Amino acid sequence: MKMPSAFRAAAVALLAFAGAALPSASYADDGTVTLTIYKAGWFIGGSGGGGVLTFHGRSYPLSAGGLDYGLVFGGSKTVLRGRVHNIFRPSDVAGVYGAAGAGLAIGGGARAIVLSNQKGAVLELTGRQVGLMANADLSGLAITMK
Repeated sequence: MKMPSAFRAAAVALLAFAGAALPSASYADDGTVTLTIYKAGWFIGGSGGGGVLTFHGRSYPLSAGGLDYGLVFGGSKTVLRGRVHNIFRPSDVAGVYGAAGAGLAIGGGARAIVLSNQKGAVLELTGRQVGLMANADLSGLAITMK
C-alpha cells in the first residue's frame, strides 16, 4: 500500500508540530558553592563576603551580605562549602536567604546550615567559624553574582 506524498508530508508536518508543542523536560541541576562570610555586631549585626559557584564546569564569582537582628555580639569569619540544589542556571543562586538560629563560637567551631531562596535554590553548607560570636537571631543573607 503506497501512501500519497502529500499525505506523507502532512503527517510528517503534523508530527513535527506536535513534538514542538509538547513541553521539553527540563530538570534542575546541582552545583558547588564556597562562601567566606565575615560577621560582626552588637545587637544588630552585619555580614559580608564572597565566594564561588561552580556549575557545569565553570566558576562564577559571588558576593554575599546581610543583616542580623536579635541577640548578636562579637565578630567571626566563617568559611562554608557545600552544594546548591534545584538550579537551572547560575543566576538561580542569586537571591535572599533567611534563617533563624543560635550559636556560640569562641576561638573556632563547626557550622552547618540549609537555606533556600525565592527561586527554589537550596544551599546545604558546612564549614568552620573562627572568632568570638554569640547569637540568637533572625538573619538574612543576600547572594548576588558579580
